[in-house]
Amino acid sequence: MVRGALAALLRLEQGMEIVGEAGDGTAAFELVEALEPQVLLTDIEMPKMSGLEVAQAIRDRGLSTRVIIVTTFARAGYLRRALESNVSGYLLKDAPSDRLADAIRRVIGGGRAIDPELAMAGWDGDDPLTDRERQVLRLAGEGKSSAAIAGLVHLSEGTVRNYLSEAIAKLGAANRVEAARLARSKGWL
Repeated sequence: MVRGALAALLRLEQGMEIVGEAGDGTAAFELVEALEPQVLLTDIEMPKMSGLEVAQAIRDRGLSTRVIIVTTFARAGYLRRALESNVSGYLLKDAPSDRLADAIRRVIGGGRAIDPELAMAGWDGDDPLTDRERQVLRLAGEGKSSAAIAGLVHLSEGTVRNYLSEAIAKLGAANRVEAARLARSKGWL
């Protein structure tokens, strides 16, 4: 519903064309590869690949598409990870629609568009997790077993357990569920 509303609003903007819409991160990345849009609007939390994982994949492939995160997550940890993934914009969904159109134009012009309230908060709180710990902890937080995670990320089950143990220890959590909850609340997942 939100995706459709954003697309409808942006279709009303002079000079903007919506070239595709996707319901999950994998489909979004496939569309970016196929259509090479100037800008991708994405959320943080999506099925299959998070918006941050999509941004990282775009960066890793050397694609020219610039990424703007539009989300409800006003958390410094997410903003910091977004900036590390070379995201060009980070806006909150409750921002006025004209701010989104202005942000898209600024990003197309080579600039950045970061919600001003988040910009200052973005430097607070260092994320102790490695990318791999974050990946397996996110899947564990979704209720997946170590065996299922191992199959999804192409690691041995023992290696997955080691990554989960490290993440639990770093966060001072009692178990994987608590660690995932804590990391998510900080914006690290």
